[in-house]
Amino acid sequence: MLDKAILRLSGIRSLMGLLAGLDVLQAIFIIGQATMLSSAITGLWEGQSLGDQKVAILIFAICFASRHLITYIKDRKLDTFASEQSHTLRRKLLEKLFDAGPHIVQQQGSGNVITMALDGIGLVENYIHLILSKMINMSVTPWLILVVVFWFDWRSGLILLLVFPLIIIFMIILGYAAQAKADRQYKSYQVLSNHFLDSLRGIDTLRFFGLSKRYASSIFKTSEQFRKTTMSTLRIGILSTFALDFFTTLSIAIVAVFLGLRLLNGHILLFPALSILVLAPEYFLPVRNFASDYHATLDGKNAMQAIDRIINEPSIRGEQITIAPWNEHSTLELDNITVDYDGKQFLQPTSLQFKGMQKVGIIGMSGSGKSTLMNVLSGFLPIAQGSIRIDGKPVANLNQDAWRKQLAYIPQQPYIFEATLRDNIAFYTPDATDEQIMQAAHVVGLDDVIAELPQGLDTRIGNGSRALSGGQAQRVALARAYLDQERTVYIFDEPTAHLDIETELELKQRMVPLMEHHLVLFATHRLHWLRQMDTIVVLEHGKVVEVGAYEDLMARHGALYRLKHEMGSSIHE
Repeated sequence: MLDKAILRLSGIRSLMGLLAGLDVLQAIFIIGQATMLSSAITGLWEGQSLGDQKVAILIFAICFASRHLITYIKDRKLDTFASEQSHTLRRKLLEKLFDAGPHIVQQQGSGNVITMALDGIGLVENYIHLILSKMINMSVTPWLILVVVFWFDWRSGLILLLVFPLIIIFMIILGYAAQAKADRQYKSYQVLSNHFLDSLRGIDTLRFFGLSKRYASSIFKTSEQFRKTTMSTLRIGILSTFALDFFTTLSIAIVAVFLGLRLLNGHILLFPALSILVLAPEYFLPVRNFASDYHATLDGKNAMQAIDRIINEPSIRGEQITIAPWNEHSTLELDNITVDYDGKQFLQPTSLQFKGMQKVGIIGMSGSGKSTLMNVLSGFLPIAQGSIRIDGKPVANLNQDAWRKQLAYIPQQPYIFEATLRDNIAFYTPDATDEQIMQAAHVVGLDDVIAELPQGLDTRIGNGSRALSGGQAQRVALARAYLDQERTVYIFDEPTAHLDIETELELKQRMVPLMEHHLVLFATHRLHWLRQMDTIVVLEHGKVVEVGAYEDLMARHGALYRLKHEMGSSIHE
């Protein structure tokens, strides 16, 4: 029930000590409240006036108010602690995602990661609050009450003592069933998140091919599966609550019957009997409160475990070294490297050398390993074997701050922030002047776009604002790269894969001049780019099979020649 990860949270031990102390104090007030209420009723039963019960009523009021004041204090403390820990957890999760790069998102699914960082953190916050409050209260309050009940009447105390373990055993049995259901529910939730986001991203393509209705049906089926698993989990939770209420009510009734019979026989006085009867529901209240929130704690526990698995992924961040800015004499060597990725080995073994300002085309069919190699070059994937050297200096991997500061990464679908066009272009260089931004926009062909926008550079774009076409978004990404002249290494990961050929060819005229005086690593499956490359790297089935200049590789009639023929391009294109 209590995840061990909670015990590793900063400040948890002092908080648990404080909560235990407050629960002890609260239990004392509960006992005082019960005994003073019983004393006042007993006094009135014996014929005393209401004025004679002023002290008992006053103490009862103080105990009642103090009890709820302590509940308020505990809630405030737990709210603050849970909020701080959830913020810390979200920061660690985001830091891990930025450090590890896209392969974790690819493994987990974009929708799942987004849901985890938003809703999942909220579930964890609720879980921390509930589990600490309910568990500590359940561990302290009933036993102090039981001591008092035993002091009043050992027979009633024995009944309560024998029933409590039975309830706990029953809760554990149902708890295992609820845990299994909750696990299936959380997996269904992950599938729904990923499926929905993937469908949303590709909605234009789906509509273009007439598949939107089919995918709408698929989303409906996935959501129905999630609904069914949720209802199945809730049925277990409701059954657990019903059974617990039944057993606790039955136990209190048994105690009440025995107390009533003994009162009639004169074997017990009214005051202790009333005190026990008032305390019996309080004895079971903590475990009933815990059971009522058990489903919520399961959701939070699953979310926390999922987040912890990502945070505790082995870091690929190696020892940081000083790397000189990339220039005409710089070298990057990959020597016999192998990458373990998604349970498979890629690039085995691969030896490549990049030197100076050259354009390197990385070509291959889908699944050939292009993205894997690009993730290695971007520093997002560690190598399992082999070595990497920059200017002759060995590095464990390319997750180096000094290396990444030299990179400009342009993916298939660049992200457009919901901000002004100016802010989007100047994302890497916020201090750029309007003249520099306009120059960058002119170089990549954004002049017509700016002229059409109502506020020009100050027009808000992205998400809920004005949308851009795929070609316009790529131009914005190119403008970002061009504006930051200090970045001399360009990594293009199939930047035109989702563009129509006319837009791509138009954009190509803008891109090729920008590649001058840079090291360009250009992954693509569009063969018309190859003539602009100085060196071609051909991949097949996760291995590098050819490296060389375009004309030389075509003359060999090897892998590139076959690839071009299989893709239906003219050999002399």
